[in-house]
Amino acid sequence: MSGLPGARTCPGPGEASDLKSPLSAKFREPLTETRFQQLFGDAEQEPELLAEPRWSRLWRRRASACSGPGAWRLLLARLPPLRWLPHYRWRAWLLGDAVAGLTVGIVHVPQGMAFALLTSVPPVFGLYTSFFPVLIYTLLGTGRHLSTGTFAVLSLMTGSAVERLVPEPLSGNLSGIEKEQLDAQRLGMFALQLGVLATFLSEPVVKALTSGAALHVLVSQLPSLLGVPLPRQIGCFALFKTLAAVLTALPRSSPAELTISALSLALLVPVKELNVRFRDRLPTPIPGEIAMVLLASVLCFTSSLDTRYNVQIVGLLPGGFPQPLLPSLAELPRILADSLPMALVTFAVSASLASIYADKYSYTIDSNQELLAHGVSNLVSSLFSCFPNSATLATTSLLVDAGGNTQLAGLFSCMVVLSVLLWLGPLFYYLPKAVLACINISSMRQMFFQMRELPQLWRISRVDFAVWMVTWVAVVTLSVDLGLAVGVVFSMMTVVCRTQRVQCLALGLAEGTELYRPLRESHKLLQVPGLCILSYPAPLYFGTRGQFRRVLEWHLGLAEGRKEAPKTDGPPDAAAEPVRVVVLDCSGVTFADAAGAREVVQLASRCRDAGIHLLLAQCNASVLGTLTQAGLLDRVTPEQLFVSVQDAAAHALERLELNGPKTCTVWV
Repeated sequence: MSGLPGARTCPGPGEASDLKSPLSAKFREPLTETRFQQLFGDAEQEPELLAEPRWSRLWRRRASACSGPGAWRLLLARLPPLRWLPHYRWRAWLLGDAVAGLTVGIVHVPQGMAFALLTSVPPVFGLYTSFFPVLIYTLLGTGRHLSTGTFAVLSLMTGSAVERLVPEPLSGNLSGIEKEQLDAQRLGMFALQLGVLATFLSEPVVKALTSGAALHVLVSQLPSLLGVPLPRQIGCFALFKTLAAVLTALPRSSPAELTISALSLALLVPVKELNVRFRDRLPTPIPGEIAMVLLASVLCFTSSLDTRYNVQIVGLLPGGFPQPLLPSLAELPRILADSLPMALVTFAVSASLASIYADKYSYTIDSNQELLAHGVSNLVSSLFSCFPNSATLATTSLLVDAGGNTQLAGLFSCMVVLSVLLWLGPLFYYLPKAVLACINISSMRQMFFQMRELPQLWRISRVDFAVWMVTWVAVVTLSVDLGLAVGVVFSMMTVVCRTQRVQCLALGLAEGTELYRPLRESHKLLQVPGLCILSYPAPLYFGTRGQFRRVLEWHLGLAEGRKEAPKTDGPPDAAAEPVRVVVLDCSGVTFADAAGAREVVQLASRCRDAGIHLLLAQCNASVLGTLTQAGLLDRVTPEQLFVSVQDAAAHALERLELNGPKTCTVWV
């Protein structure tokens, strides 16, 4: 303000304040919206450009994109390696990427086969999911430290849908061809993945979802740990049904598989803890999973556990790549309800991880390109018998700790999985499935420990704590899909409810300044009889229009039969004198719909009928456009729209023609 011609400056330390006689002081001319646009608005566009239809301008932009330079820019945007590979620091980064990629690839092999059990498909499909999506994201992704592949939560959600839509016969007697057709039908259902609505997943919803899903994973693996063949429970209360079935079948558990599970957990859990506690001291994390897989395979082979004690093993892993298979679009209506929550989880988890590490290492990611990368990754990989995948916190942390720097680490990870698919697959023939179940359980460590953040979340925000707890309880008691829906709906309801609870605060003009502060912060705040400045700090839409009407009716004395006043922080006699001028501060109104805009228009009509001069200040362009379309300018003139509360208050003081001391009350 002070830079404008005629602006008044605040008094110095040794000067007396001139606010005691405000009307004798020289103020600059109050700036209305119209005057501000004349002085500081954008230059007028060329008439011929304004007259050009919108579709014509869009066509010109598309045509320019089809030119040589435009096509190259599009290629650079859609293939990130063309941007970062020419600037790759081979001597500084190559060794770190190679070590990190090989380390993550070693983890992908047992983890991919383990998560395939959660998906109710053969273990080799987990290897496919650890290869094709990683390769595609390396070519299309913008997250330099992101590791994609199998994810326990997605595998669990996929497995529930698979068992519900394509249940396996209870007898289990299927020929080889029938088994291949069943597996192909199961995997072909998940070709379409949508991630557009992932922005509705708040951080408490995602953390509660993954923590609750970890408990589902733990319970679902109990039959494999105990060696008890039980049908998989799906739907609501599946966790409790599985627990009841396990307790009933506990006397029939296999001692051999129970021993294998106990020994595996005794090795995996301490190794996980050592990797976390000594992360900074270890050159690379200890590969506990692959060591356990090799030891268990050797033990099962030398002791013939599969034939002597009927221990369930992985069996033969088909070598090479699967034949591409187009999914049947006839199944699309049946899987949309299952695909939507999986797509939301995929993009929400991946985007949040990419943002965290991008901020940590000072680079930017392209959200639109990330959506494209994960969408194409799931779409293309589904043609090669891959189940839904995303970025995971465990492998991403492992990649960073091992020294990964760029997406090139994904290629080295793919080399490890490729070697297993082409040559090393027979080595895992005698791997007990109980070991894979133990790998699933041990990989849930970080998800379980998310509950330790609840005390801090309670101190920061009680609302977010409630969202976390409601989502977690819904996921555990109902199912992962329904729990996600409950969490999203409840989270959005809290946002709506908070817009309904707008607190009224009385503000006053701080002496010697043009700043409006809450009355409880200072006693040197001034008032103006007959002037009321109101600020409504919430969106103005159909859900808040009733509250907006009641609050303004009370402050302006327009309510009929008013019996009691709302609670405010202002003085009790602030509204003793009838209001003659009201300034409505719209800086807190982020948007307005048709119902809210009509409410403002009706307010303007009622103020005009009651002899109250209404001034609007600080309307953003969107809100002002909505109010204009609703007919506001039929009730008020452009001279009643101001760029700031200070300008509107100065105009109000001139209109009131006060001779006494300048005093202002600002109601918020």
